[in-house]
Amino acid sequence: MRVRKAVIPAAGLGTRMLPITKSMPKEMLPVVDRPVIHYVVEEAIKAGIDDILIITGKGKRAIEDYFDRSFELEYYLREKGKLGELREIEEIGEMVDIYYVRQKRPLGLGDAILHAEKHVNGEPFAVLLGDDIIVSQKPGIAQLIEVAERKNAPVIGVETVPWDLVGRYGIIAGEEVEDDLYKIRDLVEKPSRKEAPSNVAIIGRYVLPPEIFDVLKDVPPGKGVEVQLTDALKLLLPKSEMFAKRINGRRYDIGSKAGFIIANVELSISREDLRNQVLQHIEKLLREIRYG
Repeated sequence: MRVRKAVIPAAGLGTRMLPITKSMPKEMLPVVDRPVIHYVVEEAIKAGIDDILIITGKGKRAIEDYFDRSFELEYYLREKGKLGELREIEEIGEMVDIYYVRQKRPLGLGDAILHAEKHVNGEPFAVLLGDDIIVSQKPGIAQLIEVAERKNAPVIGVETVPWDLVGRYGIIAGEEVEDDLYKIRDLVEKPSRKEAPSNVAIIGRYVLPPEIFDVLKDVPPGKGVEVQLTDALKLLLPKSEMFAKRINGRRYDIGSKAGFIIANVELSISREDLRNQVLQHIEKLLREIRYG
């Protein structure tokens, strides 16, 4: 299994982040000085992927504009001698070959991925959700690709979550066959705490075989009257070995308000040019809260 292509679903309505997502795609929300989807595309590139398809929807044109060249802005920066900023802007427009297709109706993640069938053209492919940032020494999706190519099987990214949050995720049941690697026996989409087979939760990274498309065409709508990718993977499971890899890194769910705020704070602190100022302000706030 050789993985060369990536699909980034970015057509969701972002209802957990309303009201800001009424006029701005959640994938374009700023984390420090870059939109969320910039980090996602960078992760794919660092994993050696050079062909990316982004699934967009109505109101998502800003994503295409961001990765396009902006000759007027480049000319202005060049004229003003702002060469550092110019290099950053030029690099965005030349990051990788990016293609786009629209999901015309919001029918779920499984339906969005089905729109990638023609582009994938019979190859295995990576999926990176457009509102999940993973910061790690080795790119998160590269950790999955490594296992998928070694096992010649689909691989799902997972993390352990608190039991009271299992109802927000797809949950796996399986046996740990290597450190941080599970062979999957079953998958359940957003179970109640009582129904959950574990607290090992599916997160926004996958390596999938092209056979997933035939399954997605037959899977009935699941929770939320949407085509759920987890339901399709469950149907694929009897036909193929499937693994879950706990990703070594830190994940930020930008689809939630708390996750968005935490990502901005922590990624600001990780930047040498911002660390001291941000930490000083946090310390000042904590003193004010502590002492009134």
